[in-house]
Amino acid sequence: MALSAGLTVATLAGCAADPDEGTNGVGKLSATAIEEKAQSAADAAKSVRLAGTLVSKGGTYKLNMRLKQDGASGSVTTKNSTFELLRIGEALYLKADAGFWAHDDKPSPSPSDDSGTDGDADSEAADKLDDMYVKVPQDDPSYKQLRGFTDMDLLLDGLIGLHGEVVKGDRDKIGGMRTVKVKGGEDGEGGTLDVSLEGTPFPLRFARGGGAGVVVLSEWDKDFPLEEPAAGQTLDYGKQLPRT
Repeated sequence: MALSAGLTVATLAGCAADPDEGTNGVGKLSATAIEEKAQSAADAAKSVRLAGTLVSKGGTYKLNMRLKQDGASGSVTTKNSTFELLRIGEALYLKADAGFWAHDDKPSPSPSDDSGTDGDADSEAADKLDDMYVKVPQDDPSYKQLRGFTDMDLLLDGLIGLHGEVVKGDRDKIGGMRTVKVKGGEDGEGGTLDVSLEGTPFPLRFARGGGAGVVVLSEWDKDFPLEEPAAGQTLDYGKQLPRT
């Protein structure tokens, strides 16, 4: 009887579900190795969609961007407004409504007049920019951060890295795909990364430490078109745009 019970236990143990069955095997690796696999996969990727919230330099930004090596398109929402970004090569365009350009805390000089404007002229300038693709000067420091939101390598390098001792966390699902978590520190104070257990071990979700935002990464290596806006929808503001 005891022998029979022992065989039953052994049989049940042998039939226990293998959490790595049908996966890419990354879940069997150490936390450091998993992080390295995810970083390598991201570095080699040609495109990605990034959606979520970032807290940076005292501001909160809600992003929904499609990115690839030679450009990007999508939207950014701040406390005061939502605007679209389009980058094709080195050319960056910003599209927003008149309220964005006429916001009280930044000047709105006319594209054709850099000598200063009164309130009526400010409103007129903002109306001219309403829902137009405004070309952003490459050397305007005020828009450096916005340009960074369109740089795939820069964004991923700043998001995926964990801080502190890397430890392996629980299994989960992101967008229906099985993942394994790796964390910076036992409590994820240095960030928490969900890495895909299906196919290529891409990072699928990153929670920044200290409540600095959560982003979901999807559509890896899915190409998308980038087209220059029509001439009638474009304005070149000149050497410097109003402050955001």
